[in-house]
Amino acid sequence: MEASPFRPSRLREPGERPGAAQEAWGNFTGPLGDFLSETGELAAFTGRTLLELRGVWRYAAEIFRQAGILIVGSALVIWFMEFVMGLECATEADYVLRGYGATAYSGIFTGWCAVRECVPYMWGYIVAAKVGCGLVAEVGSMRINDEIDAMETMGINPMRYIVGTRLMAAWITFPWLIIVGCGFHFLADYFVIVVQIHEVSKGGWELIHWSANTPMDFLYMEVKCMVSGTLIVLVGLYYGYRAKGGPVGVGTATARSMILNLVQIHVTGSLLTMIFWGLNPNIPAGG
Repeated sequence: MEASPFRPSRLREPGERPGAAQEAWGNFTGPLGDFLSETGELAAFTGRTLLELRGVWRYAAEIFRQAGILIVGSALVIWFMEFVMGLECATEADYVLRGYGATAYSGIFTGWCAVRECVPYMWGYIVAAKVGCGLVAEVGSMRINDEIDAMETMGINPMRYIVGTRLMAAWITFPWLIIVGCGFHFLADYFVIVVQIHEVSKGGWELIHWSANTPMDFLYMEVKCMVSGTLIVLVGLYYGYRAKGGPVGVGTATARSMILNLVQIHVTGSLLTMIFWGLNPNIPAGG
């Protein structure tokens, strides 16, 4: 008797291999399930970290120590790369607009290039590589060496002493690092357009450059960088705090944090650009 196509499939016997459809579904839900599980764990870790900030100032000395480490270890790298990015923006602005006979308006390009995109993106890349990966390595080494378990044994809350203090230190130092980095970017713009190429006068470039930005644009840039930087720090702390498997596991966690941070930098940047400037680009032209 021919089997009906509408007949329910029978249950598999113990030890029997699943069919092709079941194997394909398992392969699909495996990575998806891991992704959803890790996303939920990261969200729970973030929520617990924010709750622990209520009592973090009892470790004020550790907060300022971590802030000093961030400034000494990362400031020069961030500012130098922002300066390099400013050189690239200014060079592109002058030579692209030269083809249209509009080099006098290169200040519009440099103003938008810095505040809206290049400063936040270069900020995210360097913070992810220098600060985020450093946090994974540092906290992960503490985890595999049982230092975190030892803190819990002594009655010290590691989520507050290790995670909370580092996040608070980042919030203290990041705004100043961002503003100074933006200043280095503008300095590079001035050096290329006014001093090196010298096709635009100092006053002409400054007039157009500052007309392209408003105080709200700088506030949006600050918010954009702070959101991205906060997520980078949280991801680094999460992977470091949950590291396992010895030094190899710490290395794997560092790589995973860098990949995730690179994705979130671009997603966050694109989303916030659309929110802040998508419907009101603030173009200083036209009537």
